[in-house]
Amino acid sequence: MDVAIERLTAATDETVEAFARLLPQLSASATPLDAAALEALLTWPGNRILAARVDGRVVGVLTLVTFPVPTGLRARIEDVVVDESARGHGAGAALMREALRLAEAEGARSVDLTSRPDRVSAIRLYERLGFTRRASTTFRFTGAPAPSQAIWVS
Repeated sequence: MDVAIERLTAATDETVEAFARLLPQLSASATPLDAAALEALLTWPGNRILAARVDGRVVGVLTLVTFPVPTGLRARIEDVVVDESARGHGAGAALMREALRLAEAEGARSVDLTSRPDRVSAIRLYERLGFTRRASTTFRFTGAPAPSQAIWVS
């Protein structure tokens, strides 16, 4: 199975369909993307959305996000998903290798990603590609900020 990797640059009927098929395989709570939402992601400065094709059909996607911080340019890999029908044939590895190549070419000091513990095959792939587990705790905030406890004195 030959895998071709490309950077997506415009939302098309084909790519909208691909995301509609692939995102539910990544997350049951993922909101479907229409053409405008996909176009916004594709044109966001710092996003590189890669697609894996087999026999011309999009079978996987990955988002590489680069951003500058005071300690240098950093990168994150987000939303990696390969169609269930194409798993185990190298599409995920090909996507990851191209993302790592792009991050290095752009000067990123590191590339981070997260994965749920139940995604055993994905974790094996990441470790095979040289990613190591970090002693870190991930926090997520999804609501309104807590009321301030600060007391202002003038």
